[in-house]
Amino acid sequence: MSAFDALPGAVRDGDLITHFGNPIIEQRQLAHGEALAPLTDRVLIEVAGEDRLSWLDSFTSQSLARLRPGASTELLILDPQGRVEHAAGVLEDGASVWLIADAGDAEQLATWLKRMVFRSRVTVTVHADAALVGFFAGGGAEGRITASAPHGVPLVWRDPWREVQPGGHQYALVDGHPAADYAWSVAVVDDASALTGPFAGALAAEALRVAAWRPRWSHEVDERTIPHESDWIRSAVHLNKGCYRGQETVAKVHNLGHPPRRLAALHLDGSDVVLPAPGDVVLAGDDEVGHITSAVLHYEEGPIALAILSRRAPVGDLVVRSEGVDIAAAQQVIVPADAGATADVPRLTRLSRRPVGEDPRNARAD
Repeated sequence: MSAFDALPGAVRDGDLITHFGNPIIEQRQLAHGEALAPLTDRVLIEVAGEDRLSWLDSFTSQSLARLRPGASTELLILDPQGRVEHAAGVLEDGASVWLIADAGDAEQLATWLKRMVFRSRVTVTVHADAALVGFFAGGGAEGRITASAPHGVPLVWRDPWREVQPGGHQYALVDGHPAADYAWSVAVVDDASALTGPFAGALAAEALRVAAWRPRWSHEVDERTIPHESDWIRSAVHLNKGCYRGQETVAKVHNLGHPPRRLAALHLDGSDVVLPAPGDVVLAGDDEVGHITSAVLHYEEGPIALAILSRRAPVGDLVVRSEGVDIAAAQQVIVPADAGATADVPRLTRLSRRPVGEDPRNARAD
């Protein structure tokens, strides 16, 4: 049972509320800050205890040790090779850290956190019945919400994707990043039945996310994902915070190498009724160069998608193959093929280039 079961007109796909009758109208209302989006595909996790911030800081990608009450950010948990295992929004209220995770990841994330407690003064609690609702700033939606405030600070997470965060880095080489208008927030409410419409379903929320190039664990993460590939360093990684699990790979790729894959935005030919599904292949000529991670119908841009491509994929037009139909796709580069390698590393003089008779102990960098 969902906390939003009493909302009238909700159309469901399992536990997910997909829409309330007209996804396109809902999307426009949501974008303008008028509609509320019930988020049945997110789960709330509470990390309490006096060591909570330093503990999370010690093994996640984000700098959290000095997070102030009311502040929002985002973290990733990487494996030792720097691949993304878990992701969560982060909100501190002065007594607890609240993590907002995709439903498909929440149980595994909570289990992993509990295994990491050891002697730290922290507790990890999953609030599976918590009601989470998303909205955009700029309209009247936020005024219709009374957010939970168990410790005096309203539980409203402000998505940091809107701008590059302290310690982060943006690979996208664009003027006017679409994230600038992505004023997305998530509130925890005590009584979902008291909410009033208009409402928007997951189809509307996802369309606005894709248009903002915003990666999400449930869609853009697979067993190979590193944060550089989807430009996730801009909001979820602090490059100067010090050691954490996977940090060596993050630093090496950012400073010396290039990510093996890259996220791209695709504008799809809308003449066919087929909307690609996650996993559908992306082709350059006869060569498979990647796959779709998210595909949506946007109320202004039409059919659009995010795709993870090989770094060597061409930057021009591509083709998406879905249900036996080839769909033309105009590509907009998000992460360039030469992303990374940002450090100015001095070149060393080769010993073979020393002047004849020079003592090798006096050799120095150029």
